[in-house]
Amino acid sequence: MPNARLYHIDAFAAAPFEGNPAMVCLLGSECEPSERWLQAFAADVNLSETAYVQSLGAGAYRLRWFTPREEVELCGHATLAAAHALCSTGAGSRIGFESAGGLLTVEAGDDGYWMDFPQTPPERLADPGLEQRLCIALGVVGATELCRTPSGDYLLAVGEPEAVQNARPDFRALADIPEHRGVILTAATAAGADFVSRFFAPRLGVDEDPVTGSAHCALAPYWSKRLGRERLIGYQCSARGGTVRCALRSGGRVGLGGRAVTVYVGSVELPRQGQPTEP
Repeated sequence: MPNARLYHIDAFAAAPFEGNPAMVCLLGSECEPSERWLQAFAADVNLSETAYVQSLGAGAYRLRWFTPREEVELCGHATLAAAHALCSTGAGSRIGFESAGGLLTVEAGDDGYWMDFPQTPPERLADPGLEQRLCIALGVVGATELCRTPSGDYLLAVGEPEAVQNARPDFRALADIPEHRGVILTAATAAGADFVSRFFAPRLGVDEDPVTGSAHCALAPYWSKRLGRERLIGYQCSARGGTVRCALRSGGRVGLGGRAVTVYVGSVELPRQGQPTEP
């Protein structure tokens, strides 16, 4: 049976067991696993994202991301992990990914990786009832602003970074709030970063994501507007924690910078072409 190479990588991390872990699966052209197999493997791995990478030739790759529950349109940390896995195989310092979130490029350098992603600026949402419901579900008292991103996330800003760090969410209550992908909780800070955040997506099967690149596509323009700077440092203060460097770019793009560390390498047996691909 054909095998695919697996890379367990901690993204937005300077050392193992920090940042956000992702599984990267490098698929060969000889096998096209079914959607059911891809989802079942991601559920079995049970990390916030499993990335599937397939070469298209000429330094371009197809990239897909699956949570334990469903496929998603954009994922930052698993894109960083995929680039790190490819660079470890000699793929070069600039990699292009075709994805459901559009064309994404990643450049490797001495300071880690810089990803080019679309901005998703949040818009203010005037809904006191929803704001109160989110505050109760997150375990925070009061909010300075409620927004919604084009990706379908709620962004709830609070006045103190300690409120973000000390939040104790009720994940069932969050999952019961309809019509959203996830919830970003954030505040400005002066302690080694410009802002802090946490990200919760129980509706996707991810109660708390350790470090969320796609959330920073919204956080970067949000805090840039309020702090008056185009280069920012975000710290996602989950239990594992991770730093995301942000730089607003022209054309509605944002650069997201970070490091990555390979924890282990392995393989998975794939179904043959023409054979059943169900797990």
